[in-house]
Amino acid sequence: MPHAEGSSPAAVKDEPVDDAGITSSISQGDEDDVDMLDASNAAADAAAVKKTDVKLDDLFANDDSDEEFPSSAPVKAAPSSPQGPASPTDISALKASDPEVMRSFYQRLFPWRQLFQWLNHSPTPTNDFGNREFAFTLQNDAYLRYQSFATADLSSLRKDVLRLMPSRFEIGPVYTTNPRDRKTLRNSSAFKPLAKELCFDIDLTDYDDIRTCCDKANICNKCWTFMTMAIKVIDVALRDDFGFKHIMWVYSGRRGAHAWVCDKKARSMDDQKRKAIAGYLEVIRGGAQSGKKVNVRRPLHPHLARSLEILKTHFQDDVLSVQDPWSTDERADKLLQLLPDRTLNESLRRKWDAAPGRTSTSKWADIDAVAKTGASKNLDARALKEAKQDIVLEYTYPRLDIEVSKKLNHLLKSPFVVHPGTGRVCVPIDTSNDDTIESFDPLGVPTVQSLLAEIDAWKGEEGEGAPAVADWEKTSLKPYVEYFRSFVAGIMRDERDARIKREREEESMEF
Repeated sequence: MPHAEGSSPAAVKDEPVDDAGITSSISQGDEDDVDMLDASNAAADAAAVKKTDVKLDDLFANDDSDEEFPSSAPVKAAPSSPQGPASPTDISALKASDPEVMRSFYQRLFPWRQLFQWLNHSPTPTNDFGNREFAFTLQNDAYLRYQSFATADLSSLRKDVLRLMPSRFEIGPVYTTNPRDRKTLRNSSAFKPLAKELCFDIDLTDYDDIRTCCDKANICNKCWTFMTMAIKVIDVALRDDFGFKHIMWVYSGRRGAHAWVCDKKARSMDDQKRKAIAGYLEVIRGGAQSGKKVNVRRPLHPHLARSLEILKTHFQDDVLSVQDPWSTDERADKLLQLLPDRTLNESLRRKWDAAPGRTSTSKWADIDAVAKTGASKNLDARALKEAKQDIVLEYTYPRLDIEVSKKLNHLLKSPFVVHPGTGRVCVPIDTSNDDTIESFDPLGVPTVQSLLAEIDAWKGEEGEGAPAVADWEKTSLKPYVEYFRSFVAGIMRDERDARIKREREEESMEF
């Protein structure tokens, strides 16, 4: 998943664009023609925030009903922007990337309020949001970097998204100043990233050499179990070994998952610390054509011993039984190459040649069975045990896109955007326990078309006197938004408690 800085679409821009001639001005590559907000206006916005103690809740209408934006129930006033297709049939016929489909989604379903709170970390606007970089990928593949939005008007991000209709947008770090003002600084080195969530990216294409059911961009529930294993292993390591608490896993919309570690101590880490944590979690090294990918020291580090305990059942049930990774002679030879004794390998090969079609589960059991017959007089039992542990790790341990985690200034796709290829929404994955992790079905995630059809088909009570119902509450997106809202509330609560504790300590020091 190309989210890394520098791996951007064809036409790259780092300035806002104006309302007129969006596509033409970008495609011509004229940076002077893509200006929406000059530095002086941005500075004025920032100054306004400092002078005014604005509460985040005050920036949204209908606070009591907790709506993102007004419901789709009939109202007297005409809508201020075009509505989506009128019937489910029409919606299902349109592509997810259709501008009108995207407009309806961002207007009616996207959880803007929770997104703002998640990135702002406080009910009072802060620089955590105002100095945050956003990047837009437009319909013509132009890529706009260094977008930012004044905290005095948090709805400006929503307005820009509705105006530009990006196919997706990404979230970057919080900078020392408003990213739009960076060119006005006399000292360019004064513009640098300060904070960002620690992120991890796992993509099923990195499992193509061991999954047998699918390859490339294709996935099914059989190979999604690799992602289930990865989430279990990485999540417990981040919590138990590093003490992180606020970790959100997000489905990428097609074939992967992203982790956002949102604790304040994680957000403030420099590149060196990020690289150290990434290195701690990286076990699989080498591409599809390389040989042995796991080379770990003995005795095993407690993290690896715990990981093996988590993964051993998945190895038997989901890898050996379901994937059957050594069903062919060529794949079976790969297994033999990972074993330490040549004589044992030759005995196993003869056994398997004599019984074509032997399953991977049987071949795995054969290793110990043949070893116990004394087929190899020089067999090192300890070396064989360690080799088998390494094989389990190679076929089950998370395969991280490690570069995503190393850099503070890396951008990553926002939660709840729509994948333009599949139409699926990038929803959070409930990691409350093993059952919720295992029950997540990527193929059951709602598409933008199905969500808009659900709104049109909703037959709840509406009209005068009826309680207002936000559009997302009428759809299968509801549990995902509620999970996100609960997650954000936890971050806000801990940030508030830490702030109160700090203020009390400062007050006690004054006396």
